[in-house]
Amino acid sequence: MAARLEFEKPVIELQTKIAELKKFTQDSEMDLSAEIARLEDRLSKLQDEIYKNLKPWDRVQIARLPDRPTTLDYIQYLFTDFFECHGDRTYGDDAAIVGGVAKYHGMPVTVIGHQRGKDTKENLVRNFPLGNIKTDSLPEAYDKWRQTKLSKELNCRCTNVRCLGPNVLVKNSYYQDTDFSLRKARG
Repeated sequence: MAARLEFEKPVIELQTKIAELKKFTQDSEMDLSAEIARLEDRLSKLQDEIYKNLKPWDRVQIARLPDRPTTLDYIQYLFTDFFECHGDRTYGDDAAIVGGVAKYHGMPVTVIGHQRGKDTKENLVRNFPLGNIKTDSLPEAYDKWRQTKLSKELNCRCTNVRCLGPNVLVKNSYYQDTDFSLRKARG
């Protein structure tokens, strides 16, 4: 097993040694479980030491590893009933952005994230995930959102992003004929 990054070499070497000892123990009648446990404890401490003291550039390198989980990986592991939505009915679809509605522990939520590719071909499809940040500033992106039909229907200006998913689902399920832009908040 080759070290992916220079600072990981000691970890990879120790993992290799542990794997060799485990295989040796299986193939022979020698019991090396105490030695294996000692090395696994050493490995745990070594990993803690290395990863707690990473330099900023080391963190960047880790984030850029091709086998790092992507938004779709996290969605698969964390959520159920994910329904991906495409485009915004005004400006089009952005392949670098994955978004939709899902359930997290039974609660409806909105999920959104950058999706990078795992190889060059997929990165080309996903626009190296730049999204529209090449052309849009954050205020411009927010303004575009405010112009969408869905934003106007919800008339939601709160900063609590978590409420958007439930608001969309509640509106679509129970208040299809209600124009919230005509209603005022109670206060």
